[in-house]
Amino acid sequence: MSEDSASVHASAVKIGNRAVLIRGPSGAGKSRLAFDLIMASRAGVVEAAVLVGDDRVHLATLGNEIVVRPAPVLAGLIEIRGLGIRRCDFVDHATVGLVVDLAAPDAERLPQPEALKTTISGVELPRIPVGAGYQPLPLVVAVLTTTKS
Repeated sequence: MSEDSASVHASAVKIGNRAVLIRGPSGAGKSRLAFDLIMASRAGVVEAAVLVGDDRVHLATLGNEIVVRPAPVLAGLIEIRGLGIRRCDFVDHATVGLVVDLAAPDAERLPQPEALKTTISGVELPRIPVGAGYQPLPLVVAVLTTTKS
């Protein structure tokens, strides 16, 4: 693993064997999407989902993969708007398989192929740009449960 472990303002949820890294400005809904994905798993909509980290996570490069870990002081904590900080199950690391950018200025109805990719520390990953005011959960579920035509 790389010596550097970059701390980023993001949330992450492990779904199946890969993590969804959720980025965006403060108040964009990162915690909400993380909790929605956990609830979608409990409803059987997506594979088993568990929190990696909320609000602040650490990213490190391992070969040609990005590994996400919770910030130690926040491990197992998630903000639920209207309830405050809550404790929940979490995993201590996961390999990032998808990046969701909330309030993305380049979000479009029919995005160009290059908008559906991002690069973190030299590693190219699939990406979903979500426009401000749009619900991200259906887009993430679509990526996780459908194939490109």
